Amino acid sequence: MDLHILDHRLRVTSISKTGLVHFTHPLIKLIFLRNRSRCKFLSLTETPENYTVVLDEEGFKELQPSEHLQVEGSTWLPLNVVSNGNTSSSSQAVGVTKIAKSVIAPLAEQNVSVFMLSTYQTDFILVREKDLSVVIHTLQEEFNIYKEVGGESVPVHQQDTQNGLRRNGKDAAKATVHPVLIPENQFCVMSLDPDTLPAIATTLIDVLFYSNSPKEEPHSSEDLQCVKFFSFSLIDGYVSLVMDTEAQRQFPADLLFTSSSGELWRMVRIGGQPLGFDECGIVAQISQPLADSDISAYYISTFSFDHALVNYLVPGPGKSVSGPGRKHTTEA
Repeated sequence: MDLHILDHRLRVTSISKTGLVHFTHPLIKLIFLRNRSRCKFLSLTETPENYTVVLDEEGFKELQPSEHLQVEGSTWLPLNVVSNGNTSSSSQAVGVTKIAKSVIAPLAEQNVSVFMLSTYQTDFILVREKDLSVVIHTLQEEFNIYKEVGGESVPVHQQDTQNGLRRNGKDAAKATVHPVLIPENQFCVMSLDPDTLPAIATTLIDVLFYSNSPKEEPHSSEDLQCVKFFSFSLIDGYVSLVMDTEAQRQFPADLLFTSSSGELWRMVRIGGQPLGFDECGIVAQISQPLADSDISAYYISTFSFDHALVNYLVPGPGKSVSGPGRKHTTEA
């Protein structure tokens, strides 16, 4: 299998709910006017606390400094696992669980913090740029590693990874056990032809910018029977949408598409307090048990909390839980 270090240098930011009004213009430009912003990697996720925006350097230029904008200090690089063109059968788990043991767990053992972003098309593993040599050294026995440079995939050789190595997990701290919340929402993971974005512009703007009053305070975790969660990604020309069934009903069904079986997903929200970016092993804690049980899962990290989406239907006798219907399935 191949591991690609994609040609994007990313920033992870947070926009407060009360400050969203100051960023509507640049966000609309990033979503609907791709050619003018030249942003190739954009992910915008609304949670009850804030809006997490992950974007490349070109997109980051559009966000002006503000008291309502928090920026994580590191530059992040997205990794992507490519399975040499093979696709999984419907009875196999896909998503983050397929890379739990080959990517997520080894990086956690080496104290490498990851920021996960699952989309309809694939899974992105974001690592800090300063950790790249450790990442390559850790994963080079399992994967053929390539780095994208100017649109070309260039092999990364072992001699390129000699600096910054750590001992193999002996000093890795034991991961903290975080509380989880399972809200009642049912979620859909969908995609859209980017050329049809203008046709849903009004609906998308309404859902993203007008769904809640900015004066509303987030409730405590115990009170959240349903969690506001909406994620929009536009990455290298592919659109991915994660929304609950209530939001889905606002969009024209003939423009959105998902897998043939139309799975519904339930969310596991990880963290009682904001997780921070330095703790390692959170994704591994969640993904490894799911992988052991062959359960498909999407995983979306945000500025404050992590979110795993698992299939809503529990398989009965003779039935299997089918995985997401992706155009480009990631396996490991």
